[in-house]
Amino acid sequence: MKKALGPIAIIVVILLVLGIMLVPKYNKFVNLEENVDQSYAQVETQLQRRIDLIPNLVNTVKGYASHEKEVIKDISDARAKLSGARGPEEQAAADSELSNALGRLLVVVENYPDLKANQNFTQLMDELAGTENRISVARKDYNDVVADYNRQIKRFPGKIVASMFGFDKKEYFKADAAANEAPSVDFGDDKE
Repeated sequence: MKKALGPIAIIVVILLVLGIMLVPKYNKFVNLEENVDQSYAQVETQLQRRIDLIPNLVNTVKGYASHEKEVIKDISDARAKLSGARGPEEQAAADSELSNALGRLLVVVENYPDLKANQNFTQLMDELAGTENRISVARKDYNDVVADYNRQIKRFPGKIVASMFGFDKKEYFKADAAANEAPSVDFGDDKE
């Protein structure tokens, strides 16, 4: 009987040591994953703020530039895509499309000096600029916590613990490839 207790005690001690090593690493992954989720929620919050500002901006522009329907439609379509986008990659692509459409709107605004002087329009543009800054900061913060999380699940012994408990690599919030292209600007000044 005493001979059987020796190997059982050794197994119990090994399991106990493994448990002592695994529990803190597991808890660290849980914390890191929660940080990623929280940071992603901040990106979504700022994107939603932007989505909410755009109808007011579009309605203000409509009053002055009713014949610029294509630009307004592009903004509405891009806004709808961003609202329905899921995951960082899809949201980044939709966000880039919306940014391009807003860029075209700003070109239209240049042709309407009365609109640029409109207090409501100016306030909305200031809010939109502030929101763009918040989105940029939220994306950077999100990508920072994703980088930390991804490093931890790639390093030893974290890689073993991550694979045992299903902690997978997270996606970065990347700009769409089209974001590298500057939007075309045409002021229609062909009067030479």
